[in-house]
Amino acid sequence: MTSPPSPDRVVRRSVSHEDSVRAVRSWWDAEAEEYYSEHGAFLGDRALTWGPEGWTEDDLRLLGTVRGKDVLEVGAGAGQGARWCAAQGARAVATDLSAGMLRVGRRLDDVTPAPGMPSGRPSGYVQCDGARLPFADASFDVVLTAHGVLSFVPDLDGALRDWMRVLRIGGRCVFSLSHPVRWAFPDVPGEEGLRVTHSYFDRRAYVEETGSGLATYTEHHRTVGDLVRAVVGSGLTLLDLVEPEWPTGRDHVWGGWSRLRGERIPGTLIVVAERRGLGA
Repeated sequence: MTSPPSPDRVVRRSVSHEDSVRAVRSWWDAEAEEYYSEHGAFLGDRALTWGPEGWTEDDLRLLGTVRGKDVLEVGAGAGQGARWCAAQGARAVATDLSAGMLRVGRRLDDVTPAPGMPSGRPSGYVQCDGARLPFADASFDVVLTAHGVLSFVPDLDGALRDWMRVLRIGGRCVFSLSHPVRWAFPDVPGEEGLRVTHSYFDRRAYVEETGSGLATYTEHHRTVGDLVRAVVGSGLTLLDLVEPEWPTGRDHVWGGWSRLRGERIPGTLIVVAERRGLGA
């Protein structure tokens, strides 16, 4: 796999959806194996882990019952969430922008689970832009992502409208992403990560780029209010905003996530919404 050009600088600027998709696809293709090697054991091959704090769907139960339902995981990475849903009796499809991440997922399907672990595999893998889904209207009962898609593309409104489009009436949409307040703090786990250094209200993207201005990695920020307005504007009904606290007794570090920071500022935001019919 060819690595993307090495960045020469980090800037805050606007970046198009197309440039973000190109940059992020290249970055995740190059990082897929190393990412799984570093974080796979923590995430679990057959667990739906909502964020680096370590809370799982077994803990939080945000999706409701998925047995017998059609489930779509967007930004699935190696398909851990779809694999968990399949083990619960769902028909689960995993999509990701990165072919490298999906290859890891297919490999995990062939690994025999340890005794006592649930067995299941996604019914399919699809490589696609998670904000431009290649599925028919009203195809799924559940759409989910754990820290996928929304932080990496600028078109939040378009993504949520498309997720709503593929949901059936009564279907549930649950997504997690880095808590917006983290944008104001350095992404480091120690004391220096507790000092505000950037404006929470600055919506310019974080962009790693080459000297010629070619984006090699992007992340996009919205305030909590932006997210709520986008959910409502998509036609979804907001059910809950979940801000998981740092788990008692956990002392791990993942990038900028740590117990030191997690006990003081929120690290992950989980949005729970559903598609209701007219008059509901």
